[in-house]
Amino acid sequence: MIRDNRKIDPETGKARESAGDAPEAAPGDQGTQTAAAPAEGSATDLLAERTADLQRLQAEFSNYRKRVERDRIAVREQAVASVLTELLPVLDDIGRARDHGELTGGFAKVSESLEAAVGKLGLTAYGAKGDPFDPTVHEALLHSYSPEVTEPTCVEILQPGYRINDRILRAARVAVAEPSEETAPEETAAGSVESGESGASDGPDEN
Repeated sequence: MIRDNRKIDPETGKARESAGDAPEAAPGDQGTQTAAAPAEGSATDLLAERTADLQRLQAEFSNYRKRVERDRIAVREQAVASVLTELLPVLDDIGRARDHGELTGGFAKVSESLEAAVGKLGLTAYGAKGDPFDPTVHEALLHSYSPEVTEPTCVEILQPGYRINDRILRAARVAVAEPSEETAPEETAAGSVESGESGASDGPDEN
């Protein structure tokens, strides 16, 4: 068998293409293209996972910061309340001195400065004669009945109460009067007597 290995075709004058000149696909190219898609998918999943982790950490830090701020405010309020509670007896003495007309001179200025300072910290006094009795803010030390009231009423303030914002530091100590138990029956009886007398006078005269 004779093979023609000439690179130029003698009939056409063109170069011949040998079997070895044809491009051959690399054995790993197809595998590389197939693996590229899963690699891109895993990168997207990893990015989404890291983003979710960062968002979760940010939310946890935000909650932690709010909790720390809330605890800081609570600790401050507790400290202020403790100091003001210790000053209540002093304020009571100032009030008694004012009631007896002994709050004069330099002592008056000192007491005014002290009351202004505790007022800036949020301390307010409450309790006035004639206020409806509220067991959540009043402490009843005396009890009586009176026809002059229509509901349980504070008729005397024995010791003022103090609060800081909405927190009660000390309940107001009061004397309470309730409506008299005999008032309603007496009024009913009086009304019945008047009705009877009116009926008797309106009746026909047998004579």
